[in-house]
Amino acid sequence: MNPPLKVFITGASSGIGMALAAEYARQGATLGLVARRADALAEFARRFPHLSVSVYPADVRDDAAIANAAAQFVDAHGLPDIVIANAGISKGVATGHGDLSTFREVMDVNYFGMAATFEPFARPMSEARHGTLVGIASVAGVRGLPGSGAYSASKAAALAYLESLRVEMRPFGVAVVTIAPGYIRTPMTAHNPYPMPFLMDADRFAQKAAGAIARKVRFAVFPWPMRVVAALLSCLPRWLYDKLFEKAPRKPRAVL
Repeated sequence: MNPPLKVFITGASSGIGMALAAEYARQGATLGLVARRADALAEFARRFPHLSVSVYPADVRDDAAIANAAAQFVDAHGLPDIVIANAGISKGVATGHGDLSTFREVMDVNYFGMAATFEPFARPMSEARHGTLVGIASVAGVRGLPGSGAYSASKAAALAYLESLRVEMRPFGVAVVTIAPGYIRTPMTAHNPYPMPFLMDADRFAQKAAGAIARKVRFAVFPWPMRVVAALLSCLPRWLYDKLFEKAPRKPRAVL
């Protein structure tokens, strides 16, 4: 019998992160869960008393806190088999309306937070010639969506970063998997004031994502019809894209 997987997940207190944690818990994995909400992490751990679930209340924007969580997990359980950089936020923005702090916050969490998550593990995995780094990107990174300049830019950055990392880690036997969700039913999408085609439940997404990770797929989109949508969007000439999306509904700005 194979030993249980060791899985380290950020943004694990809700949405996709919690669904992934639950999916790996069902597989009997040893879990390291990171999020800002300590109460939600503790409640999750109580749901699985028969498993080894280590929780680390931390913000992915705090490099030292993430490095400390990683060190604690390795000390307790050894190098993880899978690291999932999932932490992410989405906020509506508009250039020229005083939203610079929101732009910075979204980029810090969605892009720099991903790099900070992988930083403590990349070299040890390379030396061990084992492991899988997983980044949760988004179909929204394929084109710049109006009203979502911060989110689209952060996810486009994540897509490019993950591709760079995949090629860099390949000689060392470390897999890098990019998962690009479409619309997933989570608290983040609950208040979107526009239609969300092919909306998928988070638990179903987690099952699909875990399968792709196990197969070490380089790039996966769920639900699958969104991969077709993303491919079509990427091919649209700019003049047509502009015309089609000029009046598209937008995520409301977070007005303070």
